[in-house]
Amino acid sequence: MSTVIKVENLGKQYRLGEVGTGTLSHDLNRWWARMRGKEDPFAKIGEANDRTRKGQSEYVWALQDINFEVKAGEVLGIIGRNGAGKSTLLKILSKVTKPSTGQIKTRGRIASLLEVGTGFHPEMTGRENVYLNGVIMGMTKSEITRKFDEIVDFAGVERYIDTPVKRYSSGMYVRLAFAVAAHLEPEILIVDEVLAVGDAEFQKKCLGKMKDVSVNDGRTVLFVSHNMAAVSALCNTGLLLKNGGICALGEIQNIISIYSKIGNGIGGQTIDESAPNPGQKLKIRSVRVINELGDVSAHIDNAYRAFIELTFEVLKEGRGYDVSIELVHTGYGTIFGSTLKDVDPAANDSNIFIKGIYTYKVALPVDLLRAGDYIINAAGAVPKVEMLDEYKYETYFSLTDSISPVAKTTEGRRGAILPVLNWERV
Repeated sequence: MSTVIKVENLGKQYRLGEVGTGTLSHDLNRWWARMRGKEDPFAKIGEANDRTRKGQSEYVWALQDINFEVKAGEVLGIIGRNGAGKSTLLKILSKVTKPSTGQIKTRGRIASLLEVGTGFHPEMTGRENVYLNGVIMGMTKSEITRKFDEIVDFAGVERYIDTPVKRYSSGMYVRLAFAVAAHLEPEILIVDEVLAVGDAEFQKKCLGKMKDVSVNDGRTVLFVSHNMAAVSALCNTGLLLKNGGICALGEIQNIISIYSKIGNGIGGQTIDESAPNPGQKLKIRSVRVINELGDVSAHIDNAYRAFIELTFEVLKEGRGYDVSIELVHTGYGTIFGSTLKDVDPAANDSNIFIKGIYTYKVALPVDLLRAGDYIINAAGAVPKVEMLDEYKYETYFSLTDSISPVAKTTEGRRGAILPVLNWERV
């Protein structure tokens, strides 16, 4: 297969705190270097993009030394923690922003869906925006007209197609935007986490469409998502970014497995010691996986007990705070969620949390879980009212099965949980 995207020594540097270099002297230094054909003097400095630590330099590399190729018809899943550089990479590939170093070579028309309503004008109707987006992508009016009914049918917004899109919900926005991007026959389709805005039925529809355009039409798809089940089902290769650099590149299942182990640099736990935001009511402080000996561990065996330990800080006393965890299998998606309710004696069983730091732990049902890699998410919220804090895709652990009577027979079995059921002949 021919190469349709080639990225060589790509880098993107930002100056923290201000737009541009921030000082006249820096601007003059850069201008003088360009006039003499020299390298940007500020490209030689800067730190890796680790958002969790305070740095010494005012320059940061959002991306640095990125090299990879994508073949025609390939579906590349780009994964990594928040702040790893995924969206910056897609913006450069989509020519929304320029790289600081390196170059990108592409072959064919690119359609990008980087955020809700990408390229839409809020005052124009859905119909007008379909034609506008098509023209931007290099389509002729006749080509857009030929595809128009198919686009509207896929998006499911026929009743609102002649209504200004500023009156659309975010879900309707993304439905129409994706339908335009997928149906106007680009050689390369770039999709960011934006699909998470849509409902479950539409997400499934979009994944099916992306698989169809890659397998049947031979088109290339670049897909960014935190949904490992979707990435596993759709992609055949993966690119793992960490702190602005490539951590791993290869077969998607191997990449997901590596991703599930890197965590925050400390297997089995994530700790947030940063200062809370002004006015923040609750902050998740740590999520840890504890083995039977009471130690933090990224590797759990179902022959022994294990626990999830959650620590959070209440910054403002309140009623109705729900603190919850979610267990996610990297291949099968969410397994279960559990919410902390009315469990603190100091709250007089009224679900009122007073100011302070709280730590709770809950046993993992290791005897039910399939061996594999898992993620623990945590959140604090006032249900249906307000999200207080969210901790996602940060804490990882691997589970091995050494005692289950079906451990050696699960190779061909599907499912995230593997309970041992008692069958009786009747």
